[in-house]
Formats: sequence, structure tokens, C-alpha cells
Amino acid sequence: MNSEKDYIDRYYMTEVDKYSDSIYCHHTVMGEHVEEHQHHKGQFLYTEGGIVFLKTPEKSYFLPARHYIWIPAGTRHSIHPSSPTVIMRNLYFPKFDTDSLFYEKINIYPVNDLLIELIMFSNRWNGNIHKSDEPNYTLAKSFKLILPELSQSELPLALPYPNNPLLIQVITYLEKDLSKNVTFNELSEHFDVGERTLARLFQKEINMSFIQYYTILRMLTALKLLLDEKLSIKEVSNRVGYHSLPTFSNTFHKIIGVRPSEYVKKKSYLL
Repeated sequence: MNSEKDYIDRYYMTEVDKYSDSIYCHHTVMGEHVEEHQHHKGQFLYTEGGIVFLKTPEKSYFLPARHYIWIPAGTRHSIHPSSPTVIMRNLYFPKFDTDSLFYEKINIYPVNDLLIELIMFSNRWNGNIHKSDEPNYTLAKSFKLILPELSQSELPLALPYPNNPLLIQVITYLEKDLSKNVTFNELSEHFDVGERTLARLFQKEINMSFIQYYTILRMLTALKLLLDEKLSIKEVSNRVGYHSLPTFSNTFHKIIGVRPSEYVKKKSYLL
């Protein structure tokens, strides 16, 4: 392995899809990032040791601790870890006749205790698992088949990319200082555009309202900040524009699925 490109060519472009009917398993330290690529197989990705951004041509996904992302076959994506020491746990699955619509959507889901145990069990696998490799193949296939049952609540941990130049400016402005807690009216006045026009722009370009986008942006930023041990929950709350701790906690719980205090308590275990 002489370079990152050699690694990507050998692993992502060659090894994963070398056998069309095998299940491919790979656990590795990520390094800096993985350039855009795609697989013929669907990918289960779980990470340890930090957070990961996964980018497709349409959206930027945020994968925090204690969550996994399902990437459907054929989806072009790049992977960007918060640290080169992040560990990637991957399982790549061929299509099965029993596959449901669940496997056709890219989504992020929380990981419960049972799935954690299954992920840890997969540590003993490496490389291609063929149908003849029993009982490993049956166990690995069962891993995929049980995912819909264990993944009832998808999380909106993704932000779409706008193409409109004005909306790009608006979003860049919001990202610069989330502590300001900018209102929609203030945003409209700052960019000298009517509120109705701006509202239609958000819906047309990214298929969500301003408040939906702004809330998810702030919660994703809060997740990143909570992984910094130097910041308290109150400090994180203020940094993302919530000066009421209960309001911040309730919003975080609604979007992420756990309260910030629970997330911080579990942090050492999750990472």
C-alpha cells in the first residue's frame, strides 16, 4: 500500500466488489479521508473514536457516536473523519431477494445494545465471507436482515446542499455564528429579500423550512461540541444559540434521540 489512492483502489474499488455474492467485512483506522467512490454492495458503516461526515452529491450526513449509516448500493459518497484515528467498522452486503425498501434509502439510525453486540461479534470477520463459509455467512446475512427491525427511528442528521447563490450566502451567514440565534425576519432584512420569497427558496432548494434547517444545523454543531471535553452542556447550549438549557435539552432529545446529559455520560463508552 503505497498511497491513499492505492488503498482506495485496492480496497474500495476492487476488494469489496470482487465477488458479487460475498459479504465483505472490513475494520480499519480511517486515516485522513476517503475520496468519492461507490460500491455494487450496500454498506453498513459504524464508527468509533470520533465523528464522521459522509458526503453524497446531494447531502452532507453527520454520523455521531452510537449511530450507524446505511449506504445503498451504487451511492456515490466520500468519508471525512473528525480525526485520523477514527475506526471504521464496515459490512458490505449483496442484494437479497428478501430486501425491502429499507435498503434503498441512505439513513442514519441509533444503535441499541443488541446491535452493539452484533457489531462487536463482527470483529472476528475480515475480508470476503462466501456462502460456503458456514456458519459465518448465515450469521452475517442475519445481521443485514435484522437491521430494519432494529432501526425503527431514522434521524435527520443530514443537511442538503443548496444550488441557489442567494441561499448559499444565507446558509454561510448562519453557519458563521450560531450563538446569535437569528430570526427569520432578521435574516430576511439582512439579505433584503421578502420572507415569503425566502421561505419558498428554502422549500424549493432543500425541501425543508428555515426553522427545520436551522434547528438541525444547530443540533449537529452541538453534537460536535459535546465531543470536546472542555465544553460543558451549558456552554454548548450557548454556542448554538440556546440560552435556555431546558429548551436546548428538549430540542436535542427530539432530534438526536437522547438528552445531552445522557450523551455526555455515555461518551467514553460510545467512542
